[in-house]
Amino acid sequence: MQLFYNADINTETSEFTFDKDESRHIVKVLRKKEGDVIQLTNGKGDLFTAEIIFAADKKCTVSITDTATHAALPYYLHLAVAPTKMNDRYEWFLEKATEIGISEITPIICEHSERTVFKTERFNKIVQSAMKQSLQYHLPILNEPVSFKDFMSTERDGQLFIAHCEETDKKLLKNEIQPQQKITILIGPEGDFSPAEIEQALQQKYIPVSLGNTRLRTETAAIVATHSVAFVNE
Repeated sequence: MQLFYNADINTETSEFTFDKDESRHIVKVLRKKEGDVIQLTNGKGDLFTAEIIFAADKKCTVSITDTATHAALPYYLHLAVAPTKMNDRYEWFLEKATEIGISEITPIICEHSERTVFKTERFNKIVQSAMKQSLQYHLPILNEPVSFKDFMSTERDGQLFIAHCEETDKKLLKNEIQPQQKITILIGPEGDFSPAEIEQALQQKYIPVSLGNTRLRTETAAIVATHSVAFVNE
């Protein structure tokens, strides 16, 4: 199954024309032609079955023939993850977390962050591609980067966790996760959260957690956290 994405499609749409780049991909690369059936999602849970009625490399138009709505994940996972020094590692996290199942991602700039520039447009494309590849119909929210302080200024409900490397009393994340809950998990940069940041999170009722017995890279820790939540909800 080849899944396409466009945020502008809705349940009232009867016909839709892809932009030039997507039209070329469909007609020239995938060699789709008039009469072929493809499937699209708007990333909001809707799956559309459509028939190609005009196939040209600069304009591909489809007629919507069927619509189905799919429920979101039974949990809401929001990961706040510091950007990694190397962009490709953050891209890997975004791709794999989307495939596993995540609801929202916020890049947080911490005291020890070595990277403060975030390529939102490119990273959004990676999330969209991963959603299509894994045949999911809900696009995770990818927020603009914010400072750790600003992230902490917003009150959040549900289960709140901070994963850090300090030698303090911590609980195992996998033992603390409750199914079908709203969960926020903070993952720090390569240099970890600062003591002040950890203290600030604790004051906001975040529970300090460990992800296991080994020291993990930022992107690995984020994937372990994502999978732990997904596993509890299976």
